[in-house]
Amino acid sequence: MAFSVHILKSEKDGSYYVGSTRNLAERMNRHNQGRSKYTRARRPWKLVYREEAPDRSAATKRELEIKRHKRKAFIEELVRTSRR
Repeated sequence: MAFSVHILKSEKDGSYYVGSTRNLAERMNRHNQGRSKYTRARRPWKLVYREEAPDRSAATKRELEIKRHKRKAFIEELVRTSRR
């Protein structure tokens, strides 16, 4: 089963969350049910970007690559130019 790297956007405050997982549907449920500490206060979350990765290592590497940019503008450009 492939992994995915995803970006979620808070519908409450517009903040972004970057993560990776093997089961995106389950992970989205966890975020929107408040079972993840960071995302609990910013619910609800909407999926705005997703890309496939062949394995956990590649997904983690890409997740960290996105996070290293530290600029909201980078994430917004990535989302804008993708087809999800």
